[in-house]
Amino acid sequence: MPSKKPAAKPAASPRRRSVKTAHFKPSNDDLVDFYQQMLLIRRFEEKAGQMYGMGLIGGFCHLYIGQEAVVTGVQTALKDGDSVITGYREHGHMLALGCDPKSIMAELTGRSGGCSGGKGGSMHMFDPDKGFYGGHGIVGAQASLGTGLGFAAKYRKTDNVSVAYFGDGASNQGQVYESFNMARIWNLPVIYIIENNQYAMGTSVKRASSEVELCRRGESFRIPGEQVDGMDVLAVRGAMDKAVKYCREGNGPYILEMKTYRYRGHSMSDPAKYRSKDEVKKMRAERDCIDQIKEKILDLGITDEAGLKAWDKDIKSRVADAASFAQESPEPAAEELYTNVYIEG
Repeated sequence: MPSKKPAAKPAASPRRRSVKTAHFKPSNDDLVDFYQQMLLIRRFEEKAGQMYGMGLIGGFCHLYIGQEAVVTGVQTALKDGDSVITGYREHGHMLALGCDPKSIMAELTGRSGGCSGGKGGSMHMFDPDKGFYGGHGIVGAQASLGTGLGFAAKYRKTDNVSVAYFGDGASNQGQVYESFNMARIWNLPVIYIIENNQYAMGTSVKRASSEVELCRRGESFRIPGEQVDGMDVLAVRGAMDKAVKYCREGNGPYILEMKTYRYRGHSMSDPAKYRSKDEVKKMRAERDCIDQIKEKILDLGITDEAGLKAWDKDIKSRVADAASFAQESPEPAAEELYTNVYIEG
């Protein structure tokens, strides 16, 4: 019989990074950009949730509300030529890459004006022109594909990096570790972003993972890892700047665990009864990523409450235009069933 005595806590690895990452020192323009980008993602997702409730969006729909600081901090550290790939919670990733909100919303409604021609829906969007190689429905698959994108960058002798996002649940998938191993062996420029929003679908990370400090998952592969406050966009950007520099200099892969939190359920069909309303309310009140930047903007006198309301009004107008475009865009023609199925060699 196995011993009931709790295992001793392993000593910290010398490759493990501190949670107290040096913050990015933003200009006033940076603060405004971060705030408006995160607010756009939130307003877009709120509208998507409304449209789903109205029956205008079908299938699965996974909202990003609460996690906006992660993609905003990560994406602003990238340059043209870098690649991004993620799972099925991807609307925010596309918006942070500068993809057109109209094309994203049209894709959500399955219309021909969508970024994937209405064929991908919420879970399978693509925009290679923006360096976005998709949202993927197979849990953890994007880690392997992102590793391949890193291989392509190195094979072509560029200094580009590949960013592969996945969640705390996907971090337990076997293919993730196969990817870590190959990335380290071949010294690939891949940054693995673990979006640890505390709950894999409906299960707390503490119940599903023997090692809850997910930044340590690469230690046996000699991949450095860092745990970051994913509710603080400046901490995210600071950590990402360091990881990008590490990869561009040819040092191989890097892991960033973003400790974040989603306010909504896993998907629109999830009532999220596995956590208390007080827990969510406390996170919103004390740790909201948008409110943190809002306070900095007000404290620095960059704008006042009236200015913030004007920005919000403008963003809501953009989102409303995207929703109108999505509903007015025609459905794909029937013959589109037979296109983009095969590529002739």
